[in-house]
Amino acid sequence: MATSVVMQSVIANPLSKTRFTNSTFPGNHLPRLQRNVNMRVRCKVEEGDKDKYQASDLIPPPLQKVVEKDASELTPPPTKKVSPNFIDVMAFAGPGPERINGRLAMIGFVSAIQVEIINGQDLFTQISNGGFQWFLGASILLTVASLIPFLRGIGPAANQDPVMNPDAELWNGRFAMIGLVALAITEYFKGGALI
Repeated sequence: MATSVVMQSVIANPLSKTRFTNSTFPGNHLPRLQRNVNMRVRCKVEEGDKDKYQASDLIPPPLQKVVEKDASELTPPPTKKVSPNFIDVMAFAGPGPERINGRLAMIGFVSAIQVEIINGQDLFTQISNGGFQWFLGASILLTVASLIPFLRGIGPAANQDPVMNPDAELWNGRFAMIGLVALAITEYFKGGALI
């Protein structure tokens, strides 16, 4: 079987069908390989022999380990279940911190731009004029709401939608964190509101 595949790939290779002729350098001449359509290999099993042979009997012992190894690579790894332990959820590599910070940054960035458009106040003025209490309340509410599914052992949904999936939420949160920091730095150096 493997020899047949290799020979078919050599025969089907477009480079093997081209003919190089050079009369001054006959060593560069490659013969034209053509497929012999009359030569076919067929395998036929008699009715009584079907139960005698198994696929593992046809594979030599050194190759059986390779086939079993390749078959084990095809099976998907088991999905990790989120540990309902608070310390595991809030660990540095846990599912909680980046998602919670990303969600807070998305809310904070949108609300900061919205208040800046409506009132013309920069980010630091918003925080000093009562924005800190709103930030603290929203942080507690979103943190508790985000932790409840994780503490129940439910991880991010395995949604395969190309737009609305857990990876998109992480990337949107990362961009919002960068945007919020960039907004604060820009307004600090500018000395006023961005808009």
